[in-house]
Amino acid sequence: MSTAKFAINPNETRHTEAGLLGHLLLDHPLLNEGSAFPEDARRQRRLLGLLPYHCSTVDEQLARVYENYKRKDSDLERYIFLNSLQDRNETLFYRLLREHITDMMPIIYTPTVGEGCRRYSHVFRRPRGVYVSYPYRDEIESLLENAPTQNVEVIVVTDGERILGLGDLGVGGMGIPVGKLALYTLCAGIHPATTLPIILDVGTDNKELLDDPLYLGWRHVRVRGHDYDEFIEAFVQAVMKKFPNVLLQWEDFSKNNAPRILERYRDRLCTFNDDIQGTCAVTVAGLLAATKVTGTKLSEHRIVILGAGSSAIGISDQIVAAIGMEGVDRDEAKKSIWLVDSQGLVHDQRKLDQFKQKYAQSFERTSGWKLDDPSRITFADVVRNVHPTILIGTSAQPGAFTEQVVRDMATHTERPIIFPLSNPTSKSEALPADLIAWTEGRALIATGSPFAPVPFNGREIRIGQCNNSFIFPGVGLGVIASGARRVTDAMFVAAARVLSDYSPALRDPEGSLYPPLEYVREISKSVALAVGREEQKAGLAAASDAATLERQVTEKMWQIDY
Repeated sequence: MSTAKFAINPNETRHTEAGLLGHLLLDHPLLNEGSAFPEDARRQRRLLGLLPYHCSTVDEQLARVYENYKRKDSDLERYIFLNSLQDRNETLFYRLLREHITDMMPIIYTPTVGEGCRRYSHVFRRPRGVYVSYPYRDEIESLLENAPTQNVEVIVVTDGERILGLGDLGVGGMGIPVGKLALYTLCAGIHPATTLPIILDVGTDNKELLDDPLYLGWRHVRVRGHDYDEFIEAFVQAVMKKFPNVLLQWEDFSKNNAPRILERYRDRLCTFNDDIQGTCAVTVAGLLAATKVTGTKLSEHRIVILGAGSSAIGISDQIVAAIGMEGVDRDEAKKSIWLVDSQGLVHDQRKLDQFKQKYAQSFERTSGWKLDDPSRITFADVVRNVHPTILIGTSAQPGAFTEQVVRDMATHTERPIIFPLSNPTSKSEALPADLIAWTEGRALIATGSPFAPVPFNGREIRIGQCNNSFIFPGVGLGVIASGARRVTDAMFVAAARVLSDYSPALRDPEGSLYPPLEYVREISKSVALAVGREEQKAGLAAASDAATLERQVTEKMWQIDY
């Protein structure tokens, strides 16, 4: 079999220029059209006799694969089926997702991707992307040379240490970059030939995986400290050399590594962390929509966040930036945010991780508080004394928003804004049905995973999903289309403002805070344009008029056709 690399032109609708013939063509997921190859192509590409006689239409192919999809007995089986389709025929895979985006996004990404990652070594079918394992730390450039595609514009990379709310899944974390890049294509039209998923396999501290005879990763405890940092540095240098203009997205790193990696590299290459910046932007978009519904300003709210990891810090940063746009001083804005971690309130009399220190409340502000235990200020204590109007959960502690806490909050605000954001569904801080019941239907709710509408007093309350897919694909599209050199927090604020304007709740009292996923491609284009304008304003991309920028964005959006 030939080992030659074939450069696929993302601007071509048919990729016959790659020169593949016969079974080699059928085995290439980006080029394969399966039973839809017309007779002339079958003759030209030596496919006659290798396919059944009938030349299918795309609609016939979609009906066939959807029928098979519906026969699967579990979400994990559906996830495996869709992954196999992606490995066989990517165009058909994305057409199927586009036709059934609301039903299938929870399968290809949260919450089902979490189970796929957890059982990765047991459901493994075919490799995808690049596995950069620590024993090959001196050969990273060579590993990137072996990448299945060379025209790379977007990389999503993880080290598998903090997969959703499931923790350290080692090499199983590869499911996250694969899933994220599928969303780049589905939601914003980034051509799959220009995307590359990467796992940095530095071992795992998950004993269950280390003891699993089928585990596919490097069977070693996690590399940490100086050795880990040197490995990350070597990886970044190799990426910058091989793909100097790439957009690199960090995903699902631990709370101790994620913020410092971002700070170390954000000014050296075009990069961002979706857990920090994407999550915060989509959260702030929901908060902005909620404040529009309640007729308030964000600066007027008291905000309690349960969980103080990288996502919580990123959300806090974006809230402060959004409040700042209302003319409020940054230090004053920070006073409205109360973080709570596993040890209780984050305050300046505690020994804290460095990344938490900037949101440590002055302990003096708790003077006179009524506490259950004076030695520790708990989450319930904070809610009881702060009287929050906004409650956000990033703790991965299911049921942490108890009835007592929620009813206490609802006593002091007419429209409680409650966002239990932890993924997957099993980690959610509260169920929407309970939040609706405990607040007599007054709560404005958004969740991290999808939930069905909640019936209440003869009406149906729709629950918006605080889904990063509304933000990061459009940000990536804007960066790529405009040729930006860096990614800034201001770009995510611009994206959040665009998304907030799409909220159905602004036009329908029963509407959700976030729009249906069917609009995500339109939203991504609007986000990309806003991001492009912000980049140009900051001098990070070449200046152009609005029409030129829109043309650049449109030309980058693959139309998912053979």
